[in-house]
Amino acid sequence: MMRVVDKLLLFLYSLAIGVVSVFMICLGFGWITKSLLSNWLTQFYEFKSIAFAFGIAGIILLLISFRFFIVSLSRGAANAQSIDQRTEFGDIRISIETIENLALKAASRQRGVKELRARVRATDAGLEIVLRAVIDGENQIPVLTEEIQRAVKEHVEDITGIPVINVAVFVANVVSAGAFKSRVE
Repeated sequence: MMRVVDKLLLFLYSLAIGVVSVFMICLGFGWITKSLLSNWLTQFYEFKSIAFAFGIAGIILLLISFRFFIVSLSRGAANAQSIDQRTEFGDIRISIETIENLALKAASRQRGVKELRARVRATDAGLEIVLRAVIDGENQIPVLTEEIQRAVKEHVEDITGIPVINVAVFVANVVSAGAFKSRVE
């Protein structure tokens, strides 16, 4: 949810900065004359509601700037995505990429799987793994996907010791084996 809010704030912020940039370009190249700017400022101060709206817009832009400043500082630690475990001997960090590779290895061992992609999300309860697969279409899809789910869950849990709470398999496409017929003349 916060990611959507941040994207909306970034859109609004970019729009406001774009408007200010166009205004500055017009001032810099003399496309807005001194008399026109003087008339705008005179009208601006005559209507208190417009001045108040500009003040509110300035406060909103300042708050958005603070939000982006905080996000830029806090997201730095999240870039090194890993799962941290504490044992009696010390700390263990397993990267998300390592878990994705383990899931891909287990899933690729299943007969009928042609292409794979994996995405792992760590939650408090355990790991959620999403696999995108292209299969050959010679096996029943429900049976194949269940085998993939079971294999991935067992392999990742055995290797990492982290519980896997969900393995979702998305069958993106079915490709034919491409049997070639020999031709005799």
